[in-house]
Amino acid sequence: MKASDVKKGNVVEHEGTVYQVRDIERSSPTARGGNVTFRFTLYSIPGGRKYDLSLRADDDLKEMDLVRRAANFSYKDGEAFVFMDAEDYSQYLLGPELVGDNAGYIVEDVEGFYVQLIDDAPVGLQVPTSVVLTVVDTAPELKGASATKRTKPAKLNTGVEIQVPEYITNDEKVWVNTLTGEFAGRA
Repeated sequence: MKASDVKKGNVVEHEGTVYQVRDIERSSPTARGGNVTFRFTLYSIPGGRKYDLSLRADDDLKEMDLVRRAANFSYKDGEAFVFMDAEDYSQYLLGPELVGDNAGYIVEDVEGFYVQLIDDAPVGLQVPTSVVLTVVDTAPELKGASATKRTKPAKLNTGVEIQVPEYITNDEKVWVNTLTGEFAGRA
């Protein structure tokens, strides 16, 4: 596919690495006969490493088929996470290198996980934008602290540490935004 046909969200291969296109900047020169160039912001799959690439309009990029399958977390097998496809019940084994920082947001009985596949091989995991986690360790509530918006650290049941308001106590369920890793309210 030509560089001029690439859209945001497309999955392409460049020099043996698979990337997802996050942003495209088109620059056309003012002089006649100049080539239009496209500056792509790419993120590697798996890994999510940023890569900037500039191509002329008629340069070729190989498009890859990325399939997103709805899946549910089943269990942890050693270091790896096992997800079951929500439609055909096939299992996907995702190692810690594919899951990355999202490992702290993987809990059972949560919908909205998507396993990303290329040629039927898992290459990434998309987590829901927010999940409910349980506070397992935080400082006790301070009396009279409800009027101020101070925060305190809290350790959650998956091992993630976030800042929570002072009124949150142990064994309380909280919403956590998976994009920012911040407290998003009581559950």
